[in-house]
Amino acid sequence: MSERGARHVGVGDLLVATPTLLDPNFERTVVLVLDVDEAGALGVVLNRPSTVPVAEILPEWGDLAGTPEVLFQGGPVSPDSALAVGISPPTASVGFRRLYDEVGIIDLDTPAPVIGPTLRRLRIFAGYAGWGVHQLAAEIHEGSWYVVPSVPDDVFSNHPLDLWERVLRRQPGELAWVSTRPADPSMN
Repeated sequence: MSERGARHVGVGDLLVATPTLLDPNFERTVVLVLDVDEAGALGVVLNRPSTVPVAEILPEWGDLAGTPEVLFQGGPVSPDSALAVGISPPTASVGFRRLYDEVGIIDLDTPAPVIGPTLRRLRIFAGYAGWGVHQLAAEIHEGSWYVVPSVPDDVFSNHPLDLWERVLRRQPGELAWVSTRPADPSMN
């Protein structure tokens, strides 16, 4: 369990699946928390790139998408919807809702030429992960998630497939050791 505890999960934190979380929707995932309130929590999985180019689904946004220029599988909820996360300077306002630091949600209904020039990074997710009231706290308490701080490169990594290991490796103590655990313990 995280040292921060379930009640201290905040926007911008990462939920890192522990080795005991075997649900195929979340096994070895890293989830960026986008919203937490009395109704529950919402986030997107950062390390599940699809093979579908952004330009194929959202042509107007294709040139703005970061490397890899594909849609990411944000989670099992509403996989037919798109959610965009980006980095924009403090002066950005139209079509951008700041979440923390310079990271925010992009309104994909805003024309890309209007908001595009202000964006420094962009990632588009198909679907999201969501937890009802007390559900996330219970999952953290049972040992399914580590709660750790994020850095901007986590959200926009050019190498998302090794994000789980990299995030854990930079943590102090036992969590750094967990990063060396193989996906299949019988391979140890």
